[in-house]
Amino acid sequence: MREVEVVIVGAGPAGASCAWRLRQLGVECLLLDREPFPRDKLCGGLVTQEAARELGLRERDYPHGWLWIDRFYFHFRRGSLMLPSPQISIRRFEFDHWLAERSGAPLIRHEVREIRREGDGFVIDDRFRCRRLVGAGGSRCPVHRLLFRDLELRQRERQITALELEFRHPARNPHCHFWFFEDGFPGYYWYIPKADGWLNIGVGALAQALKARQDNIWRHWQRFADRLIARGWLDAPPPRPGGHTYHLAGPNIAPVRDGAYLIGDSAGLATRDLGEGIRPAIESGLRAAEAIAGRAPYRLDGLERHSAKSLLRALLRRRWWR
Repeated sequence: MREVEVVIVGAGPAGASCAWRLRQLGVECLLLDREPFPRDKLCGGLVTQEAARELGLRERDYPHGWLWIDRFYFHFRRGSLMLPSPQISIRRFEFDHWLAERSGAPLIRHEVREIRREGDGFVIDDRFRCRRLVGAGGSRCPVHRLLFRDLELRQRERQITALELEFRHPARNPHCHFWFFEDGFPGYYWYIPKADGWLNIGVGALAQALKARQDNIWRHWQRFADRLIARGWLDAPPPRPGGHTYHLAGPNIAPVRDGAYLIGDSAGLATRDLGEGIRPAIESGLRAAEAIAGRAPYRLDGLERHSAKSLLRALLRRRWWR
């Protein structure tokens, strides 16, 4: 059985950020993930300048596609709003793998099925023993399922359902666009260019609100694809998208219990307006690492709950993080 101070279940931005900071603080840890890396990940892939700064992430050090998106267009029924608020557009296929490798922590492919308390720590599938355990496995995180489900951190009324696709296609518009509440849709459509000839498009909405309308998210996917074709932003109907769910942020409850922590989507931390998950994942991962190292309690108050605030702050700090 392998013994280590901290086991982190999930090697996405939350888990990799936690591992990176733990290693900086001299705490031994390892990452477990059920998928082989690099792996496909459905995500708009926008990284705020604040998140990049906290990770020490600079364009000159990043070996993959990096695209500054200078303008964000928000379209509503009666008009549009443009914010010149630069963010970094990345592909999660590349970004997550690079973050995990940069952390310096061993990354082991393993699907966690059983967790039991033993002494002052945890035993995972009779293969790993640790004193501290971090759940960073997203919406299906086994640490949440086995140790935290009773806290009801991820409530149904805050669940988002989404259809999304990232594929090779020239970006006919260089900016990021969001269309809100089209045809009564309780969410938005998005169009996000990537570097090196990639494009991300998708539709996402509150699952309960969509069900209450007796609506179908696939209808909106088709409507959106048709609109992009009519605009000349797509050449032809896109391939079939993938689907996923996650949860928007709720109360500032710090999910920590007897040496176990939840971070990122495992705790349901996506922003309430745009469903942004990367920055909350990174920040919660860093905070959990600080708590494990005994430098500060694990708290989520002060964690950004709305992406609009980040966009406005970035407007005042255009491209300052290089």
